[in-house]
Amino acid sequence: MIPGLGPVRLRALLASLGTPEAILIAGRNALASVEGIGSETASAIANWQQTVDLPAELDRIATFGAHVITWDAPEYPVALRTIDNPPFILYVWGQLQAADSRAISVVGSRNVTHYGTECAKKLSYQFAYAGYTVVSGLARGIDTSAHQGALAAKGRTIAVIGSGLSKLYPPENKGLAEKIAESGAVVSEYPMMRPADRQTFPYRNRIVAGWGDALVVVEAGMNSGALITANQAIDHGRTVFAVPGPIDRPTSAGSNRLIQQGAKLIVGAEDVLDELEQCFSFAGKKRTPNIPQQGELPIITPPKLSHEETLLLTALEVGELSLDELCSATRLPTYKVSSTLLGLELKRLAKPLPGQRYILAGK
Repeated sequence: MIPGLGPVRLRALLASLGTPEAILIAGRNALASVEGIGSETASAIANWQQTVDLPAELDRIATFGAHVITWDAPEYPVALRTIDNPPFILYVWGQLQAADSRAISVVGSRNVTHYGTECAKKLSYQFAYAGYTVVSGLARGIDTSAHQGALAAKGRTIAVIGSGLSKLYPPENKGLAEKIAESGAVVSEYPMMRPADRQTFPYRNRIVAGWGDALVVVEAGMNSGALITANQAIDHGRTVFAVPGPIDRPTSAGSNRLIQQGAKLIVGAEDVLDELEQCFSFAGKKRTPNIPQQGELPIITPPKLSHEETLLLTALEVGELSLDELCSATRLPTYKVSSTLLGLELKRLAKPLPGQRYILAGK
């Protein structure tokens, strides 16, 4: 919350002065003598009580229903300890679990095709079905589809955002974020009221890149931020996978180039899961057998359909409907309709059509 003070400078200060308390009570000269801390930052730290309203921030955290964990907390993600410049604190909306150490990060472009959306949903469904936590960034496009797929599998998913929790971006994903927080967590390293900007997104990408045992790029153009995340994952020592796309589509140019440069081509979830099982041994935690391949969707026959599933199937009996029409017919929020539709698709009860339209399977 102090201007000019981030993880790099904080690490230098802690190495020199020992504790956060010692930093906050140190004089300007002592602070400025630390390598990388200039006079301007030293003054900002020395006068922190004039610029930082700590009681108000603590109240915002409590009111929002979030909590903060520090680097030395037991629930701090183990994988993040191994990356360059790990965050010292994390604002958490929801709950982190030890199981989140088995994670796969899924990223891609905000501007996506139907092909990319479906790949992200199905792969993430399969990863979650296999017991892995799906990590992504809650952005429009591939990130949104990745979270939806994991939720449809009733698995865990973590959203790492590039803003404070009270300034969630994009705003239309607020409902999705609420759903994620119910069974997983929305995470940020920024103060509650920090808005997103061009610097916060690339910076948060290092967390997405480092949290998972592997990074999957589903669909990305040549200028996509997902390529930055892929490079960061390589720097962190993570394996990078990419979904191939049509060679004449700009939306797949970046992911295809990653494959050219050595990323592992993925044609199904098993490509990633088999690689991870070869690299890591999880005692007492075996992967769920018979994970469906891409294009070989699981047939799930529950004792009865959920209320939302029944509403959607009833609405679709009149014929194909758009996502907006289904929302109007069922009076369900968009995020709920999207996640429920994915579940129905994977149960082979409904199928998607171009233009975000849906129809009952078999029609």
